[in-house]
Amino acid sequence: MADNGLITLASAHDAKTALDRLEAAAKAKGLRVFARIDHGAGAMAAGLKLRSTELLIFGNAKGGTPLMQSQQTVGIDLPLKALAWEDAAGKTWLSYNDPMWLATRHGLSAQASEVAKVLAGVLAGLAKTATESGEQE
Repeated sequence: MADNGLITLASAHDAKTALDRLEAAAKAKGLRVFARIDHGAGAMAAGLKLRSTELLIFGNAKGGTPLMQSQQTVGIDLPLKALAWEDAAGKTWLSYNDPMWLATRHGLSAQASEVAKVLAGVLAGLAKTATESGEQE
């Protein structure tokens, strides 16, 4: 499922496990994890309810810097982010911004768009590892 640049995949795992798998796969690819935010825990601390919702913020300067060199405004969308969340029916999903959509959104140069294409492939592979059943790659 893709909507306005947002790619969403069904997960065979609960939100925490999907994000654990994504984090491990990202680190294995040499990406840096900057933060992990548990929105559900934040809601609970505020006395509110929220289904399982966790955000991972990760990236690599070698991938992001060429995009920002082309158009600095893309920095509002970087580093990369992925959200694991549970819907009202109890199904888990993983959502992330398509780097090619970001390239279009920010009007990146052709050269930077090629970098975005590579990032899109890496991100798709990481998302597949995070959401599919079976052993991690």
